[in-house]
Amino acid sequence: MLKGYLRKDGKKGIRNYTLVAYTVECAHHVAREIQYGFRDKGVHVIGFHGCAPNDYANEMMQALCTHPNTGAVLIVSLGCENLNKEALEKHIIASGRPAKTITIQESKGSRTSIDLGKQWIEQQLKILNKQPLVDMAMEELVVGTICGGSDATSGITANPVIGRVFDSVLSQGATAIFEETGELIGCEHIMAERATSPQLAKQLVKTVDKAKKYYLKMGFGSFSDGNAKGGLSTIEEKSMGAYSKSGNSKISGIIKPTIQPTTNGLYLLDVVPDGEPMFGWPNANDNAEIAELIACGSHVVLFSTGRGSVVGSAVAPVIKVCANPETYNNLAEDMDVNAGKILNGEATLDEVAKELEDCVINVANGGLSKSEVLLHQEFQLAYKKFNQLEPGCLPG
Repeated sequence: MLKGYLRKDGKKGIRNYTLVAYTVECAHHVAREIQYGFRDKGVHVIGFHGCAPNDYANEMMQALCTHPNTGAVLIVSLGCENLNKEALEKHIIASGRPAKTITIQESKGSRTSIDLGKQWIEQQLKILNKQPLVDMAMEELVVGTICGGSDATSGITANPVIGRVFDSVLSQGATAIFEETGELIGCEHIMAERATSPQLAKQLVKTVDKAKKYYLKMGFGSFSDGNAKGGLSTIEEKSMGAYSKSGNSKISGIIKPTIQPTTNGLYLLDVVPDGEPMFGWPNANDNAEIAELIACGSHVVLFSTGRGSVVGSAVAPVIKVCANPETYNNLAEDMDVNAGKILNGEATLDEVAKELEDCVINVANGGLSKSEVLLHQEFQLAYKKFNQLEPGCLPG
């Protein structure tokens, strides 16, 4: 049995964070100054840098500010940006969470805004610290996964370990989300065989085909110089390794950023924008994808890395699964689980999978991941465009 924080919408979070949410880059510094003294007290900064309007950014901010791990939100606005701060505050309050907006242009500038923000955060922390934990079932847990800094060991150790953990938590009723269709090219027909319906099977192939066409128009694929230096040869090889994170369970549906799974099960998150490329690279870095997994409801994110990524995230804990034994020895303070032991013959896939699942349960019950201990709270949100889901993507 897990423990969580009950929200008024009936969902439960494994953290009770306060967010400082800036609505344009011009307000980022003020937001960071408000948060800085509370960064080790569960106060995180998120925000959107853009001044021009973008529906995706509005929806992402709403989803993250009402995530089950979020207890209260301070919105920091410059005052002349396009992100709809009034709608954001109304959305947060409607969810039963306290929210306040500070507009720098109306609050006599940076210093006064920072002081006002700190005062409000102090008040909210006193309230949130009194909130009791309640029982939380495995059926209420959502686990996401991503790989970054992949090398030739990723698809042999860390990725299949995560796949086995996915199969285990799914068998216990949890929900699991894997993503990055640009790194599943070549695996679409294998995925389609795992679909729960013929319609979904067609949509899985179509979704990966969209990613393939998008990257082709951009002139490059989701394959970096770092991947090659780490021993990966082609996008197909990288894709097969990334695909193994999804495990062997039936795939229940396809979702897009901010869309919540409608039932428990395994879901593919389509992160590649719809239509013609408008804003460039689908995701500038791994943290943009982590934010999308969280916006779809992930309480915790499992991060497979071979070369070694040290990032964490705002809003939800990140658990680092290191594929390469040399990388683990070099970055042990940043890594939660050493899957490289499999290569050295020190442990089996099943043994490391059990270690990772125990780590997930521990973190879900309040234990800190390595990135949380080190106060990694990275966040990235850029411009994107998505259409509505097509028929057949969701169960039923």
